[in-house]
Amino acid sequence: MQDNPQQTTGHPPRSAFHQITPWQNDKQAKAPLWAQNINLPTTSVLDIDGFDAEAFIRSTLAEDLGEAGDITAMAVIPEEAVFSGVMASREPMVIAGLPLAAAFFKALDPLAEIEILAKDGTYLPAGQTLLKIKGKARALLECERSALNLCQHLSGIATMTRDYVEAIKGTGTILLDTRKTIPGLRLLEKYATRMGGAQNHRMGLDDGAMIKDNHIAVAGSVALAVRRAVEAAIPYIIVEIDTLEQIPPALEEGATHLLLDNMNPETLEKAVSLVQGRVPTESSGGVNLDNIRSRAETGVTYISVGRLTQSAPAVDIGLDFSLLPSA
Repeated sequence: MQDNPQQTTGHPPRSAFHQITPWQNDKQAKAPLWAQNINLPTTSVLDIDGFDAEAFIRSTLAEDLGEAGDITAMAVIPEEAVFSGVMASREPMVIAGLPLAAAFFKALDPLAEIEILAKDGTYLPAGQTLLKIKGKARALLECERSALNLCQHLSGIATMTRDYVEAIKGTGTILLDTRKTIPGLRLLEKYATRMGGAQNHRMGLDDGAMIKDNHIAVAGSVALAVRRAVEAAIPYIIVEIDTLEQIPPALEEGATHLLLDNMNPETLEKAVSLVQGRVPTESSGGVNLDNIRSRAETGVTYISVGRLTQSAPAVDIGLDFSLLPSA
């Protein structure tokens, strides 16, 4: 029996195209110095508590540039070449992440001239110029995909969020996001929902207790689960409510917020009536643009939507470069 010619041992290659290049064979002479010369931000580029822009930019560029950097740009484009570029919307959108995109370009070309022409959280039509840039051609190309991917993803979240906010406008109900985020991107994705007009739900499991069906099953009842959370001195206790019968014991034991799970508008109205404003109420589960307004009109305080960060499509943003004449 012949060995499978496709079979390999050890770790698979980084990609189907990964090969040893002259830059890797002669690192001393040819390896790019982007990792050593990187210009990382010393102040926050976005209004996000706890977000480490320096670490994010460094790790993102390392992922894309690998060991040898942009070997195509180094082979084809002269080191002294200068680009001017325009980033623009190709469809209507709410922009988010633009200052961080600019920080990527500055990281590899500290002398790049960047003009940001749109503010995060602003709704823009197609064809709107978002950013103008002039800098080293190689550096701009090395950052292009990271900057665009980030802006397109975050702006897609902000744009979808705005659609949901508009759908419940005038009802008084507040839109919330969830923890259904891509690992490692939670702070950025929740920033994007804020830019779209939502408020952030729990940032993490330590922000407050959320008692769900599994917790209730282990504790034995809603009342016992809430009582244990109160005894643990947790100040903010959300309880997932599946039936109207669970509301009185949850409130009696000290719940501070009721999440009304997968309830239709008729049941939501009854739940809101039972609560009588004693704690905030939240509708969750199966919410979409077709049914969100009917839920909001029941009088719930909040509606949470997981798809804002879980399923929002990226928007289309273009970045076109032009070679400037040499001096």
